Amino acid sequence: MLDLNFIREHADEVKKALVDLNTTAPIDEILQLDRRRRELLQAVESLRARRNAVSKEVPRIKDAAERERLVAEMRQVGDQIKDLEAELKAVDERLTAALYEVPNMPAPGVPVGPDETHNVIVRTVGEPRRFDFQPLPHWDLGPALGILDFERGVKIAGTRFYVLKGLGARLQRALIAWMLDLHVNEHGYTEVYPPFVVNEKCLWGTGQLPKFGENLYHDVEDDLWWVPTAEVPVTNLHREEILEPGTLPLYYVAYTPCWRREKMSAGRDVRGIKRGHQFDKVEMVKIVAPETSMQELETLIDNAEDVCRRLGIPHRVVQMCTGDLSFTAAVKYDVEMWAPGCGEWLEVSSCSNFLDFQARRANIRFRREPGAKPEYVHTLNGSGLALPRVMIAVMENYQQADGSIVVPEVLRPYMGGVEVIR
Repeated sequence: MLDLNFIREHADEVKKALVDLNTTAPIDEILQLDRRRRELLQAVESLRARRNAVSKEVPRIKDAAERERLVAEMRQVGDQIKDLEAELKAVDERLTAALYEVPNMPAPGVPVGPDETHNVIVRTVGEPRRFDFQPLPHWDLGPALGILDFERGVKIAGTRFYVLKGLGARLQRALIAWMLDLHVNEHGYTEVYPPFVVNEKCLWGTGQLPKFGENLYHDVEDDLWWVPTAEVPVTNLHREEILEPGTLPLYYVAYTPCWRREKMSAGRDVRGIKRGHQFDKVEMVKIVAPETSMQELETLIDNAEDVCRRLGIPHRVVQMCTGDLSFTAAVKYDVEMWAPGCGEWLEVSSCSNFLDFQARRANIRFRREPGAKPEYVHTLNGSGLALPRVMIAVMENYQQADGSIVVPEVLRPYMGGVEVIR
């Protein structure tokens, strides 16, 4: 959520940013509601002051008729206050709802462009493997090895579901365990195991609601929402908290399954396991002091890249232009792995700095020293990394001419020593 004072004082700047973001938001309505809210507050305070002054004056008036007149007048003032407070409540509610519709502003230096074609490749690391045979896509490799079953996934749950079997299931489990250990033991994160469902406040706090409500799975009876990413429960660990001096920075890493309806991507990437309704992900979340957040973003990206480097899979880092930023991010970089069977770069991590956007929504603050005025933290997150796209990259990059898949060395201890999936 943007600071209302910022919108009021920089309305033209906000409107220009919305054009760059290729989106809209009710800025004029917000300004109008803000003006009306301040008018109402002033009117209510003026009437309350008048009522308080007269209430003190009435007992000292000896003239009964005058006292009665003032009492009657104050009844009218009370009715006016009640009417104004009702309008003020309605204005407040609509103003809050309108503010939730405003996306984050792009940070300085974010490339301006209308869509993903204007994203900027920052660097490419590693050379794609040269095959002496035609590399197969994972949707052919997996079923042939008996480690991936599309038909039974559809039979059980419908389209965009699949079943991992045998060493396929173990490979995904190995990736998750290894990535968690890497981030905890070498990158300094604290592992958390959060609930896989959250209440509605959590989704407002991190910005999935109201914009992306149709893409979320919701249990209406208990009013719980299945997590679209571990970012939601982990960031909300500190919702409505004031963190004491010395607490920051906080680095968390968590594994969760994730669920998304994928309504916004209907018809895209329907083949294979690239885009499903259920998938696993290891997520990194940082809660930091404002002045360090851009440096923390660089470290976050490097932590995601480290997974790629250790797996020995070519990857690249792409900065999102304004038109391809998420609703909540001020700046965002994607880490993409090369998949030779699919013949494309697969996004395996989006590393974002939200500045204080989420912190304002979730009311997460900190004190620099005892007794100091609370300030909003900055929050960041990035996948570390996301399955099943890492599975795709491993399967397709490590395939052999006979259809087998070599297990990357870093994963073999987690695979019980298995070196090749045949």
